[in-house]
Amino acid sequence: MQGSSSTPTPSECPCGTGKQYHECCQPLHTDAPALDAEQLMRSRYSAYALGLVDYLVSSTLPAQQSLLDYQAMAQWSSASTWLGLDVEAAPPVDQHAQRAQVTFAAHWADPDGQRHSHRECSDFVRKQDRWFFIDPNHPIQAGRNDPCPCGSGKKFKQCCSL
Repeated sequence: MQGSSSTPTPSECPCGTGKQYHECCQPLHTDAPALDAEQLMRSRYSAYALGLVDYLVSSTLPAQQSLLDYQAMAQWSSASTWLGLDVEAAPPVDQHAQRAQVTFAAHWADPDGQRHSHRECSDFVRKQDRWFFIDPNHPIQAGRNDPCPCGSGKKFKQCCSL
């Protein structure tokens, strides 16, 4: 993963669970699947805090990954001081659910010390055994019967249709 060799491993996980990083988000950063949407969202916050941009891309819906601005994500990740994460709502979903939402507020400071918060209700989708973040900044442009842009070979309506 991007930054994993040069980024010091924190003892307490940046995502705010109070757990040690190696017991919390690190397994996801090294390819373990998230158990639910909240765990994926928390791991994405930690990835921003630790500069793991490859993970941020790979945990985004495959049909959207090529639309992401890797350099901008890396710059924001490294230039910001990550101050904390508040999970406001993460309704439980059953083990067969394919969609979920998590409402959270992420807090950070710019290099000049200006503090910011971003509150969002994010959407997530499960494909096989993996949860993915659906990036609201990059709507997928495909018809229901078109081949899915993620390259799965399935029709869009049977794959990444939102």
